Amino acid sequence: MITAFLASRRVRAFARHRLGLVGLVIVVTFTLVAVLAPWIAPHDPTTQRIATARLEPPSAQYLMGTDELGRDIFSRVVHGARISMRIGLIAEGIALLIGIVLGAAAGFFGGWVDNLIMRVADVFFAIPGLLFLIVIVAIFGSGATTIFLALGLISWPGEARVMRSEVLRVREREFVTAARALGLRDVAVIARHVLPNALASMIVIGSLGVAGAILSEATLSFLGLGIQEPLPSWGTMINRGQQYIFTAWWYSVFPGLVIMLVVLGFNFLGDAVRDALAVEE
Repeated sequence: MITAFLASRRVRAFARHRLGLVGLVIVVTFTLVAVLAPWIAPHDPTTQRIATARLEPPSAQYLMGTDELGRDIFSRVVHGARISMRIGLIAEGIALLIGIVLGAAAGFFGGWVDNLIMRVADVFFAIPGLLFLIVIVAIFGSGATTIFLALGLISWPGEARVMRSEVLRVREREFVTAARALGLRDVAVIARHVLPNALASMIVIGSLGVAGAILSEATLSFLGLGIQEPLPSWGTMINRGQQYIFTAWWYSVFPGLVIMLVVLGFNFLGDAVRDALAVEE
C-alpha cells in the first residue's frame, strides 16, 4: 500500500516541485522545533540577565543575541514557535471545520440553505479582519484561546465558499445520484460520497490558512494585543525590538526572518499540493 502511494502520479508530481519540497522541509522543521522546544532552547526564555547580558550581539553563547532584559532571543524564538504553530494550526482547524460543514450544506442542499449561509458569509467578508480581531481581543482578553477562536471565526467564509463550489461539482456525479436513488439519507451521502471527493482543495486552503493565521497572530502581538509578556511571541519581539533597531538590530530582525520563513514554507507547500492534486491518477 505504501509502495503504491509513493508510486502514484500525484506524489511524483509533488516530489518534482522543488519549492514544495523546500516548504515541506521548513514546515516539518518548525513543527519539530515547536514540539522539542524545551530540549532545543539553550536557555530559559524568561530568565533575565540585565546586569550581565543586556542587548548582547549574536555570539556562540547567544546565537541570536539578547534583548533589553538580557533574555536569549534564540530561546525565545524557539519557544515562540510553540505558540505560533499551535495558534496557526488550531485557528485554521476551526475555520476548516466550520467552513467544510457550512459549505457542504450550502452546496448540497441549495435553495434557502445556500442563500442563508452565503449571506452570513458575505457579512463576515464585509468585516475588516484585523478590526474584528482587535475588537474581540479588547473584549475577551488577549489569551491564546481567544486569539485562535477569533481567527477561526473570521476565516471560515473563504473555506466555506471553496467547499461549496467543490460540492456543487461533485453532487451531480453519477455515484452521488446512485447513492441517493438507493435511499441513503442526505447526511450519509454527504459523509460517504461527497466529502471524500471534495476535500482535496481544502488541504491546499488549510496549508495557506495556517500561514495566514500565524501572520495574523504576529500582527496582533506586534500591536500589543496578542500574546503578552513574559510569554515569547515573534510579533511581540518585533514590536519591542523596533526601538532598538539601530543599536540592536538582531532583536527584531531574527524574529521577523523566522515569521517570513514559516509563512513562505506553508505557501510553498500549499502551492505544491495544489499542483500535485491537479494531476490525474
